[in-house]
Amino acid sequence: MNISVTFRAGEGENWQKTYAEERIAKLKKYLDVPAEVHMILSTEKFRNVVEINLSANGWNVNAKEEAKDMHLAVDSCVDKIEKQLKKQREKNREHKPKSIRHVGAKTTEGLEEEEYSAAKVVETRKVVLKPMSLEEAVLELEGGKARFLIYRDTASEKVSLVHRLDDGNFAHIETNS
Repeated sequence: MNISVTFRAGEGENWQKTYAEERIAKLKKYLDVPAEVHMILSTEKFRNVVEINLSANGWNVNAKEEAKDMHLAVDSCVDKIEKQLKKQREKNREHKPKSIRHVGAKTTEGLEEEEYSAAKVVETRKVVLKPMSLEEAVLELEGGKARFLIYRDTASEKVSLVHRLDDGNFAHIETNS
């Protein structure tokens, strides 16, 4: 970070320059690229005025503050710059491509419909229904790695599904056909 400090209306003291540079150095964490900072410190009677101009990555951030004490003026001005940098950084994080912004303008009902239509079928399987009992289906699931099994129940002749739950147990679903 390139920091330049200028004094207006008189020669400033060395402690003012070092204090201002220390406070500006804490803004490095908000900047990813090298920045150029120009600080103007001036004293007029009982007022201390601090003006900071920061240029980085196409951003121009400015702040001006006056106080009775130079420390207070520098602190307030640096805090203003810090708020602006945080806000700019947040805007960049929330920035979405143009195509996504148009979706946000639609109602929530339209969004739900789009989410469902966005899901694609990536695999299609044809299953030959084996006639077996519920116990045989559970035994076959326990012996393999599959999470579910579709079969034709021998007792009722209905299509059924058995699937393995996360806790290790099994669930049974039977159709009405």
